[in-house]
Amino acid sequence: MNSVSRCCVAACIWMVCAVLHAASYDVIIRGGTVYDGTGFPGIVTDVAVSDDRIAAIGDLGDAEAVLVVDASGLAIAPGFINMLSWAVGSLIQDGRGLSDIKQGVTLEVFGEGWSMGPLPEGDQGKALLQDAMGEDAPPVEWQTLGEYLEYLEQKGVSPNVASFVGATTLRIHEIGFDDRPPSAEELERMKALTRQAMEEGAMGLGSSLIYPPAFFASTEELIELASVVGEYGGRYISHMRSEGNRIEDSVAELIRIAREGGVGAEIYHLKMAGQQNWGKLPAITRMIEDARAEGLDITTDMYTYVAGGTSLTACFPPWASEGGAEELLKRLRQPDSRARIVAAMGENADDWENLYYGAGPGGVLLSSVANDDLRDLMGRTIADVASERGTDPAQTVVDLVLEAEGEIGAIYFLMSEDNVKRQIRLPWMSFGSDAAAMAPEGRFLERGTHPRAYGNFARLLGKYVREEKVISLQEAVHRLTLLPATNLKIPDRGRLAPGFYADIAIFDPAVVRDRATFKQPHQLAEGMVHVFVNGQQVLRDGEHTGALPGRVVRGPGYRP
Repeated sequence: MNSVSRCCVAACIWMVCAVLHAASYDVIIRGGTVYDGTGFPGIVTDVAVSDDRIAAIGDLGDAEAVLVVDASGLAIAPGFINMLSWAVGSLIQDGRGLSDIKQGVTLEVFGEGWSMGPLPEGDQGKALLQDAMGEDAPPVEWQTLGEYLEYLEQKGVSPNVASFVGATTLRIHEIGFDDRPPSAEELERMKALTRQAMEEGAMGLGSSLIYPPAFFASTEELIELASVVGEYGGRYISHMRSEGNRIEDSVAELIRIAREGGVGAEIYHLKMAGQQNWGKLPAITRMIEDARAEGLDITTDMYTYVAGGTSLTACFPPWASEGGAEELLKRLRQPDSRARIVAAMGENADDWENLYYGAGPGGVLLSSVANDDLRDLMGRTIADVASERGTDPAQTVVDLVLEAEGEIGAIYFLMSEDNVKRQIRLPWMSFGSDAAAMAPEGRFLERGTHPRAYGNFARLLGKYVREEKVISLQEAVHRLTLLPATNLKIPDRGRLAPGFYADIAIFDPAVVRDRATFKQPHQLAEGMVHVFVNGQQVLRDGEHTGALPGRVVRGPGYRP
C-alpha cells in the first residue's frame, strides 16, 4: 500500500469515527431515569431510537436526532404489557386504545377462554361473533385467530396485539354449548385447530372455566389441548374453575395441566373471592411455590381492585346456560327452572362459583347494559334496586337479566384490600386489566365499565408504589414489562436495551395515578407523558398523536 492509499484509509477511519462520535438517531430521550425492566434501580441517562428499535442507552450528549424529548424528572420504562386484555372489540371501534395508552400499555394480550378465532366454517360462526360484538360493529372479515390479529394491524391500532387461542372457542367450534365430552374425532379436530392457532402465532391456550360451556370441559380434555401447546413452547393460562370455596382444587388442577401437558401455566387475575376465603392466600402461595420448586413454570397475574366484573348472568349455576344464551333466557322464563335457579343462587356452592352468594346483593353493582330503559339503574346495587322494586334480590337479578335480554354487566365486591397488597408483593405476579381499551367519549359512554379499564396500571404506580410503598418502582416496572415478556417467550420486547423494540413509557412518578371510580369509571389516568410503540410516538405531552403503529406480536410456535 502506497502512502496515498494509507492516507486515504486513515482519512476514512477518521470520518467513520467522527460519524460515530456525532451519531444521528430518529429519537433521543434525554435526562430521564431509565428503569430498564430488569428490576435494577433506575439510572439517569439518555435513550436513542432508530427506526423501530432501541439504538443506544448512555450519555448521548453529542448525538443528534430528528426528535429530542426532554425527560428530566421523568421515569423512562419499557412499554407495559396487559396480560389480560378485552380490547378485542374496542380496538375495532377505536384503534387508539386510549385508556391503556394513557397508562403506558403498549401490548394487549387477548384470549381469556374466548378468542376471535378459529370460527366455525360458513356463515354461522361469523354470525355468532357478529351478534356478540353488537349490531354497530363492522362485518367480521376473518375466520382464524391469525387473520383477526392481522386485521387489527392492517386496520391500524396504537398498541401491539397478541392472543391466546381460547379453549371455549375451540369447544364451541366442535361441540357447541352442550354439556358433554368431545368424541375422539372432535378432540382430534380441536387439537388440530390448536396447532393451526399456534402456527399462526398464538401465545398458547387460554381457558375460562367458571363460565359455560368451558365449565363442561374435563381436566383431561384441557391436558390434551395443553400438550399441543407444549409442543410449540406455548403457555396455558386460566381463569380457574373456582377463585373461592374450591380454589385449592382449582390451583391443583392448573398445576396438573402444566405438569402433564408439559407447559408453563399462569393463573388469570388471582384472587381469594368471598370473605370466607380471604385467609387462603398463604396456602395458595405455598402451592404455587412448591410447584415452582418442582421445576414447573407457574405464574399469576392480577388487577389492582377488590371487585371483579363480568356479566350479571354469572350469578346463575352453569347448567342454566347449557345450550347457549337463548336457552338460558328460556329457563329463566319457565317457572320451575326459574325457581331452581333462584334456589341455587342462595347456596354456598362448592361445585360452581356462586358470585351472587360471595358478594351478596349489596355487593353486586350494576355496571353496563344495552337496554336504554335500564340505564338509570347503572351504578346501583342489586339490594338497592330490589328495595325500590319491592322484590326479592335474587328474583330481581332474574328480572333484570330478562329485561336486558342477557346483556347486562355487574361488578362483584369479593376481595380483601390486604390480600391485594400481599399479592402485589409476589415476585411472579404480572398485571392485567381484564377490560377493554376505550375512551371517555362517543359510544363508550353509553355503557358503564369497571374502573380497571382506565386505571389498573396507573393505580399500581400511584397508589401501591408511590403512596403505600408496597413494592419499589423498579420492581413494579419489572413486573409490568420483562417478567410477562419472558413468561410469554416474546423476544426483543419488555426491556430497554439496544436491539429491543422501541416500546417506551415515559411518566412522572410523582403524578401518575388512576382517576376512574366505580361510580364514575370513564376517567383517564394521569401522569403518563409520552408513549412510543415500535419507535413511533403515540402519546405526546399526555395527548394522543393519532399514530397507529401497533403490530401483531406472535408466540413461540409461529410458522410464517
